[in-house]
Amino acid sequence: MTLLTGMVNTHIFLMGLLILLSSFFFTMFSVFGHRAASLGTAVLLVIVLRMDKISPPIDVLFDSLLIVAGGFWYLLFALLFFKLQPYRPSQRLLGNCLHETAKFLRIKSALYDVNSDIAEEYRKLVAQQVVVNEKQDELRELLFKNRELIKEPTDTGKLLLVTFADVLDLYENIMVTWYDYTLLRQRFSTTGILDEISVIIQDLADEIDNIALAIQSNNFYKKQYQLLPVLDALKVKIDTMEDPNNSNLVLKKILVNLRNLGERSDELMNYFKAGPLAKRNLRTDTDYAKFVSHQVINSNVFVNNLGLNSAIFRHSLRMMITCIAGFIIAKLLPNTHHSYWILLTIIVIVKPGFSLTKQRNMERLFGTIAGGLIGLLIIYFVHDRTFLFAVIIFFMLVTYTFFRVNYIITVIFMTPYIIILFYLLGVGSVNVAEERLLDTGIASILAFMGSYFLFPHWESLQLESYMIKVLQANQNYLQQLAAFFSGGNKSPLEYKLVRKELYVSTANLSAAFQRMLSEPKSKQRNSQEIYEFVVLNHVLSSNIASLTAIMGNKESRQYSKEVLLPVKKSITILKQSLIQLNNNSLQETIVPTIIHPSADKVDKQLTEQLNFIYKVTCDIGKITQQIARKNLMITTL
Repeated sequence: MTLLTGMVNTHIFLMGLLILLSSFFFTMFSVFGHRAASLGTAVLLVIVLRMDKISPPIDVLFDSLLIVAGGFWYLLFALLFFKLQPYRPSQRLLGNCLHETAKFLRIKSALYDVNSDIAEEYRKLVAQQVVVNEKQDELRELLFKNRELIKEPTDTGKLLLVTFADVLDLYENIMVTWYDYTLLRQRFSTTGILDEISVIIQDLADEIDNIALAIQSNNFYKKQYQLLPVLDALKVKIDTMEDPNNSNLVLKKILVNLRNLGERSDELMNYFKAGPLAKRNLRTDTDYAKFVSHQVINSNVFVNNLGLNSAIFRHSLRMMITCIAGFIIAKLLPNTHHSYWILLTIIVIVKPGFSLTKQRNMERLFGTIAGGLIGLLIIYFVHDRTFLFAVIIFFMLVTYTFFRVNYIITVIFMTPYIIILFYLLGVGSVNVAEERLLDTGIASILAFMGSYFLFPHWESLQLESYMIKVLQANQNYLQQLAAFFSGGNKSPLEYKLVRKELYVSTANLSAAFQRMLSEPKSKQRNSQEIYEFVVLNHVLSSNIASLTAIMGNKESRQYSKEVLLPVKKSITILKQSLIQLNNNSLQETIVPTIIHPSADKVDKQLTEQLNFIYKVTCDIGKITQQIARKNLMITTL
């Protein structure tokens, strides 16, 4: 593309045609997944960065060879780095995953704080669940697709695989600790017990954070927080509370869950000890392959997405029209030495959804203004060229360090880095700052108009598909529970695959819901109902996971039909809800029927838990019915 761009950029119409076709074709690479999408973006950046450089054919050829040489140099450098330190990327990402898990636990602790807003904390919890799932998915891809690590694992490789499994179990343990926090506050807000529980969970999250930092830094870590003495003191307080109606039973359950959570966090310490891992067997590479997605790359996938029903096709059309509009405006502007900045900004900030484009747009605009001011102030007060060069190096490092972590920091540091660079090259810094701000403003307006008016992709129209996947995942989760009660064979692999699917589908729904909330109010549909749907499914999966964890540690036996009945009814309700969402049809109103427990004390507690699960599925059925009814009304109108 460097060669092709250099050959046609002397003819404005040929260059416009190249941008028109390339912006569509290479944006369509998204149908092949994130890696292919990154490749497509890289190609577009090469075209844009070369479009204004007019050179003789021999120089164009030489520049193209330099691009190829640069690619091979980076390839060799990356392979060398992998051979010297093959586990460092995984260690960093494992530590990062643990950091986000600790943050998720910290938000959970706020639910026990009597002064916090439960609804607000739930929103934070839903948003953080998306982040945790993303980190788990990245690490899963990095570990499970590394055939050298899986086939012949070294001690370090085995540590990483086993510790990741422990992180997933820890996260599941955090997920299962759900209670009726409103009722908890009503009963115990004046005792001070809930605030103590909140502090204990925060301290536990800090301990997990410290472990994460040690793994990330590849350092040894010695346990600092001793949980058991604190729990023993808490147990004494709970036991001495007046309890005429056995109301503090829930506090004892919380105590047990905290103890289990502490045990899970202690298992993470095995990362720093080689001995305990020798007894743990790794799965085969075939088993690991089931946990990662595999992208099929062929022409049929590309062709099948050539239609307005495809969100990627709509995004590609939007990118094509916006880019050609930016190219035309750039050529019409007088005295523009860096007209490619408009197209560069468009390529970076235009995303498939309106909310993502809006977010990237605001980050780019604010970052450019802030960075421009920083750059001009540095040039105004500092005149030593050596010091300015050192500042450029620092800004460059920060820019590329945060490129995939925090985009606004990247832009804030990238803008002064460019302004100071042009200043050192003898190009007017003020003029460069003005031009960059103008080009960013033009690109931002074009991106906003394109995402709003050109084949918009509103999240409210896509949420149903995410809701269906969540219902299917919870249904499969319930079927795992039913299999346990029926005395069937327990398959840890199958259970973990179902669990992974549930976490992924729940996180995808939560992410889509968060994106919808940032869209214009007029484009949002059923926001309150969908929020309730998200929370109820979170409650459902937490309670299923809690029971499944208990059942998984017991010997297989067949329970009575009375115990199994709530599970079967719950599965039936989820199936009805799926039908309603799939067909936008209304089913009969679901009225929960409480199943009375048997005389057996163990079965009584178990039946109470199953009745609660059944009640939650009934609530999900009602919310689904409301959403289906509203959608049916909209369709009819």
